[in-house]
Amino acid sequence: MDLRIFTEPQQGATYDTLLTVAKATEDLGFDAFFRSDHYLRMGAADGLPGPTDAWITLAGLARETKRIRLGTLMTAGTFRLPGVLAIQVAQVDQMSGGRVELGLGAGWFEEEHKAYGIPFPKEKIGRLEEQLAIVTGLWATEAGKTFDFHGKFYDLTDSPALPKPAQAKVPVLIGGHGATRTPRLAGQYADEFNMPFASLEDTERQFGRVRAAAEAAGRGADALTYSNALVACVGKDDAEVARRAAVIGREVEELKANGLAGSPAEVAEKIGRYAEAGAQRIYLQILDLDDLDHLELISSQVQSQLS
Repeated sequence: MDLRIFTEPQQGATYDTLLTVAKATEDLGFDAFFRSDHYLRMGAADGLPGPTDAWITLAGLARETKRIRLGTLMTAGTFRLPGVLAIQVAQVDQMSGGRVELGLGAGWFEEEHKAYGIPFPKEKIGRLEEQLAIVTGLWATEAGKTFDFHGKFYDLTDSPALPKPAQAKVPVLIGGHGATRTPRLAGQYADEFNMPFASLEDTERQFGRVRAAAEAAGRGADALTYSNALVACVGKDDAEVARRAAVIGREVEELKANGLAGSPAEVAEKIGRYAEAGAQRIYLQILDLDDLDHLELISSQVQSQLS
């Protein structure tokens, strides 16, 4: 079971804070550092000092880390043109020596689009499908050949399809709860399917849909990695769990019901249940980015049990 660290910098984090967490992620033996792609805080957080851009952040971290994978859960398809995104991701992949992964979603948070003047189209899934075809098509085009795409939303003619990533194949992540179109897109394009903030029952049901879609696409269900993203709140004892829950504005019982909360033994046991539901990888949503002791505890007392 891979454990990855997943951050939400729009809630309030500088690049330096993210760099500190990414370096701790690497030093403590976690598999990867991922971040969200949002420009506006959510809930009661003040969001100060303001948002950081996902791919600019990852470019910096690519030069400051050596081992961990780097990526997004999820890049918003509404934020970037697919041709530009293909260039950005390929460049960061080169900068990292081939450690980048692209989580790509349709985009959903209308308020952040209004706040920063970003168009929020009504038809998002159709755009996402074309974006996936374009980004993967540009990377797969042989050097010296050109790429064309003529869709409803995007039109590319005689693209040199450059630059290329360092990796022969940048892993593409697709995720979500949708019962039909999401599994179909994952079955066709994804190297990994991520189920965010879901129960064991919903996870098992959605993994089944994606596995069936991958079979229907002729790829085979095991062509994909299956993962969950879950909030983490781990403590050596009840008092420490309660303190960490209070800092992020959550109740312990709610976190235990909907995430990974409690003692290291409790959290390892629940991760085991997600593994039984089909999860091969867990993204630990870490909401207090100043609490590096939290990461150390998870590394030493949860990750060690899983390995």
